[in-house]
Amino acid sequence: MSANFKEKTFLPPRILLVDDDDVLRNEFVECFGEFGIAEAANGQEALAYLKKPNEIDLAILDVRMSGMNGIELLERIKRVAPAVRVIIFTGYGSKDVAIEALRSKADDYIEKPLDIDSTRETIEKHLQAKKTQQYGPAIKDKIEHVKDFLSRNLHKKVTLKDAAAAVYLSPKYLSRIFAKFTKQGFNAYKLALMIEEAKKLLTQTAETVDQISDRLGYQNPESFIRQFKRSVRLTPTEFRKKVQKNKSPKRKK
Repeated sequence: MSANFKEKTFLPPRILLVDDDDVLRNEFVECFGEFGIAEAANGQEALAYLKKPNEIDLAILDVRMSGMNGIELLERIKRVAPAVRVIIFTGYGSKDVAIEALRSKADDYIEKPLDIDSTRETIEKHLQAKKTQQYGPAIKDKIEHVKDFLSRNLHKKVTLKDAAAAVYLSPKYLSRIFAKFTKQGFNAYKLALMIEEAKKLLTQTAETVDQISDRLGYQNPESFIRQFKRSVRLTPTEFRKKVQKNKSPKRKK
């Protein structure tokens, strides 16, 4: 992270301000710092921030920056963090720039020089809209994304932090909403998935218990056997024998 990247607040940042003008960023934070603001001096810094767990609801971008311009950054943000709302700064009184930004899926635009009252009104409008969507379809999509992320990575040691990063949420927030929507804690859900996968492998393959344990990312077979028995009330070997016995044709008397 470069020296230009700053968070001038003790609040969890909800706004990501992206502008290569240090003076403007400082003035913006002085005027609107109560919202919680993270700063980035260019597009690469902004994307690096958004790819980590965060609580950003709103990004405010300058149109004309060195390197990646605001319109290009807007399009990248909509791909990597589609739930984040985006406001574009237009500093040149150009309606064409505003129209291009809105066509590129910006949620709004603000003209420079800033009018403090109207800018605060615009910010509050979008933060409130985001808040009302907090448990809407976007969050449900994120929960489904996490479930799919876990399914795809059963053979790896996936942490809550890893899953949160995949959907651009903080681990604490993901833990809370995951339990709310699934009625099951993150770790309990992950373990249940692994046990179901283990059952499938024990039933449908000839892999050894050691091989299955390794495939599912356990450091040693003993840990796998212990967790499996705690969940199924049988060891993996006992489970496999029971399934095979039930499948074998019964002899006629």
